[in-house]
Amino acid sequence: MIKLIAIDLDGTLLNDKKEVTPRNKEVLARAKAQGVKIVICTGRPLRAIRPYLEELSLKEPGDYSITFNGGLVQKNETGEIIEKAAMQLADIHELVSVAEDLNLPLDVVSEEIVLSLPTSAAHPSIYGSLNPLLDCRPFAVADLDESMLYNKAVIAYHQEVLDPKIPEISSEIREKYEIIKSRNNLLEFMPKGITKAYGISLLAQDLGIKQEEVMAIGDEENDLPMIRYAGIGVAMANAVPIIKEAADVVTVSNQEDGVAAVIEEYVLKGGA
Repeated sequence: MIKLIAIDLDGTLLNDKKEVTPRNKEVLARAKAQGVKIVICTGRPLRAIRPYLEELSLKEPGDYSITFNGGLVQKNETGEIIEKAAMQLADIHELVSVAEDLNLPLDVVSEEIVLSLPTSAAHPSIYGSLNPLLDCRPFAVADLDESMLYNKAVIAYHQEVLDPKIPEISSEIREKYEIIKSRNNLLEFMPKGITKAYGISLLAQDLGIKQEEVMAIGDEENDLPMIRYAGIGVAMANAVPIIKEAADVVTVSNQEDGVAAVIEEYVLKGGA
């Protein structure tokens, strides 16, 4: 019996217009009414998903989100952090050097503020344009200090420039950080071991929910750990190949209410 459904946003719950469709909204409401925890699981900060939480009536006591790709587990009603994993200042300085060597922009998310660092004059960051709800501010590397919370770092730039640069990242850096594409133009860096599956496992433990009682639905590389972790891992029809290969179930696309379809089949109808 599924008791928690972890759902990615872009390419999964949201259609290509970044909308929650009426059918997805209705099915999620039915599942929640049956006592199933509906948990948005995203690389974004809470600030950037609040409109969706309000639209889905997921800002009540007992509603949770997993943000920063598993770095934070938060109460939706208050924003209170119940589980946290973050980077150190030394990590950020190391990633600044990586971005400078690649001649690509580096943004660091610090709580709900995005610090845009001057690592590439030729290639300015497009992170703010990917989500208008982000509060992006130019920031000097010299002004970074130990007192700040560093949730994750990202390189946001056009795919045709970004993709050829990724193989240049050294094996030492790859071994030290989780480095995952969450969109075709967004490369994310997290502390090693911090993934969406990590965040889900902490929340499930807090709620007394077993691993086999979790469903996870996603489409991109950063969803892979939670797809593998969940009792039922679900790939969207529009998912990248590695997600489809790892999934237990492939539902229809985000343009065809794939989230609603799989929840109706495996949760509301009691399928297995």
